[in-house]
Amino acid sequence: MKSLTGVTLQSLLEKANIGVVIHNWDTKVVYANPVALKLLRLTHEQMIGKDAKDPQWRFIDEGYRPIQPENYPVSLVKRFKTPLNNEVLGVVDSKNEQPSWFMVNAYPELSNTITESFLVVTFNDISEQKNLFSYSAIVDNAKDVIIVTEAESIEAPLSPRIVYVNKAFEALTGYTKDEVIGETPRILQGKDTDKAELAKIRHALTEKKSIKSTILNYSKSGHPYWLNMDIFPLTNKYGDVTHFAALERDVTSDKYYAEQLESKNKGLKEIKANLESIIREKTQKLHDANKKLYRHAYYDDLTDIPNRRSFTEQAVKQFSRAKRENSVILSGLIDIDLFKRFNDTYGHAIGDQVLVSVATSLSSFFRQEDVYGRYGGEEFAFCILISDQNKALDICERLKDKMAQSMITLEDNTELSVTVSIGVSVATADKTTNLTDEIIKADKALYEAKNNGRNCVKISE
Repeated sequence: MKSLTGVTLQSLLEKANIGVVIHNWDTKVVYANPVALKLLRLTHEQMIGKDAKDPQWRFIDEGYRPIQPENYPVSLVKRFKTPLNNEVLGVVDSKNEQPSWFMVNAYPELSNTITESFLVVTFNDISEQKNLFSYSAIVDNAKDVIIVTEAESIEAPLSPRIVYVNKAFEALTGYTKDEVIGETPRILQGKDTDKAELAKIRHALTEKKSIKSTILNYSKSGHPYWLNMDIFPLTNKYGDVTHFAALERDVTSDKYYAEQLESKNKGLKEIKANLESIIREKTQKLHDANKKLYRHAYYDDLTDIPNRRSFTEQAVKQFSRAKRENSVILSGLIDIDLFKRFNDTYGHAIGDQVLVSVATSLSSFFRQEDVYGRYGGEEFAFCILISDQNKALDICERLKDKMAQSMITLEDNTELSVTVSIGVSVATADKTTNLTDEIIKADKALYEAKNNGRNCVKISE
């Protein structure tokens, strides 16, 4: 009989429509019926053996404040050994944004000894009632108009029927809640309500889809007002569309001022267009002027290659790169041989041609990553990274020969050749290597090259 009674009790608990959880006196779960597992969204393995201090439990009170384990229903019943009746608490889990709400009852099943006693917890899901109660207070006092209608018989003259309106609706339309419940929103429409817009709304409702619209409605006294409406379907727990809700905002003032503004803005738009054209023109001129200033600041006006300022800034960066890569850095100065003779004999215009010719040869000889520029007067400078210091002389000889290929043709077809002297410093970059010291070395080497008969390369010792 005892076994039969046990089987009967377990069968009863398995088929009960409320959640039942039984704990040992140490609060470890020893039984949970199927409804309890379903409501808590847990498996049998996740539930059995867990006590009140297990971190998976996340309970909140009606003020959405976390409940500590010592205040869980099972903990309170254990502490005071008295039943707990109709306690409302929420359960939070990672699968739902909103908590589930339960009405909880609990009691101690005391035996001869505490260790043989049990704690029984039962609970019902009251989420729907709880949420309806909470949301009702919110929507009823919302500043925007809220209307809920049935979703049936959209085409019928007296449908869809209104089942709810909030206080903002009563304030805007002049109708009381009792006057409009059971009526259709068509009572708010009038002769100037846009029929095409109404047809769009009717089609969306027939298809049970959401729609946004702006239409003209009329109050109980016949006063027109404009509404921005956001209409969307409401579904039951089976996914069936049972109602439509409309969130509506009075935009009459906005509409009026928008029309007034549009009528006054026509002239302003023309002024704006003219101003934009002027601004674009001025901006372009400013951009062009800035480009010219930049070119003037960093490029030589005659030869159109980097000037001394630009060369110095880029060469300093080149030295930093050489230090990072532990590279060999080649710094050099180039001086046009007998340049004064070009100016004195053939005039400054020919002297300028010589400078341009040398600059052109530099631009074609060096790579994009190399640094070079006009250093001043007839003197040019360069700063490049090389893989082997033994290549320095060969590079500079090829540069010297490149310069010698430049020819200046006079009006009588006489051709003048141009030669240069080059002074060079070669260094394996370390923390003490710097541009100033290397240029000084290159300058001394250049002086030696000029004294050795010109048109030659001299590397600093």
